[in-house]
Amino acid sequence: MFEKMNELALQQYWWFLISLLGALLVFLMFVQGGQTLLKTLAKTKTERNILVNSLGRKWEFTFTTLVTFGGAFFASFPLFYSTSFGGAYWVWMLILIAFVGQAVSYEFRSKPGNPYGSTFFDTLLFINGLLGTILIGIAVGTFFTGANFTIDSLNHMTWDSPWRGLEAALNFHNVLLGLTVFFLSRVLAILYFFNSIDSEAILRRAYRHLIINTIPFLICFLSFVVWLMLRDGFAVMGDSTIVMVPFKYFTNLIDMPIVAILFIVGVLLVLSGILITLIKKNGLGIWLSGSGTIITVLMLFLLAGYNHTAFYPSLSDLQSSLTIQNASSSRFTLMTMGYVSLMIPFVAAYIFYAWRSLNKNKIDAAEIEDTRNHTY
Repeated sequence: MFEKMNELALQQYWWFLISLLGALLVFLMFVQGGQTLLKTLAKTKTERNILVNSLGRKWEFTFTTLVTFGGAFFASFPLFYSTSFGGAYWVWMLILIAFVGQAVSYEFRSKPGNPYGSTFFDTLLFINGLLGTILIGIAVGTFFTGANFTIDSLNHMTWDSPWRGLEAALNFHNVLLGLTVFFLSRVLAILYFFNSIDSEAILRRAYRHLIINTIPFLICFLSFVVWLMLRDGFAVMGDSTIVMVPFKYFTNLIDMPIVAILFIVGVLLVLSGILITLIKKNGLGIWLSGSGTIITVLMLFLLAGYNHTAFYPSLSDLQSSLTIQNASSSRFTLMTMGYVSLMIPFVAAYIFYAWRSLNKNKIDAAEIEDTRNHTY
């Protein structure tokens, strides 16, 4: 099967898988969004425990997807991994520290004899929700805005900023994407709460905050998309040189009509999930908006890497920009890993089964107060 694919087809196949993992990660970050809403939606200890335990059933999915995303990027596009993770390491270190804090919090928050109290760990969860979403959005934003690095003929990378990636936070459009991910994660979290929680008081507050968070999400998202469609992009010419081309990402949409159609469908699904929750106040919204998020983010990743586009542009030296051709592993490695990727549907089926099993019954105060049940 994979032996019959040429090297470019294998590179495009793996960019699609990387993009899919990135899209799944953005969707699953509703856990992070929910962590930033603990004090907003919960007014009592029991209500806060309901929210934490609802999110606690899913946090490992997010963490595992993040690790898988990084590992798959390392295996399929090692030059990007060594450039971004090796050069912009302060951004990735802050993300890692935030996620470690999350893991520790869910593990020890309700342990007997906890000397710090639940408030300390709830603060760590808030930090993870805030930094984890915004910084990942900023990091992905550099796929479109570029980063300060140079790569020589021996693939030796030099990072041309003493801030080691933190300078990306000074770019308005990177921050705009970071805020988009932040507010989207909060919107998805609220939709998830309608699907998983049985508490009239919490859901009444959640309904109001769904509107409050949807407005800045739409403003940030639409602003980023309009800017992206109008800006010059990093195009790969036939001789592999990188040049700036006006309206490159808009041109990518025109040249790839399937991507354009699916992008619109994804956005409509996100909006449909929000609207149906506002109208019917049921749990269907997370499935509509969740699937729409995955489709929309997947299409954004494809815009960044397909159609002869540099997916990690260099601001220091345009010709050092990374493409799916010059940053990928060897054909043999991509082909071998291709067979491993055939296990993905089985893993997805297990995740779906585990999700349904964990969400079979909605969480309420009675379950939290029952000492026989495991609580976070």
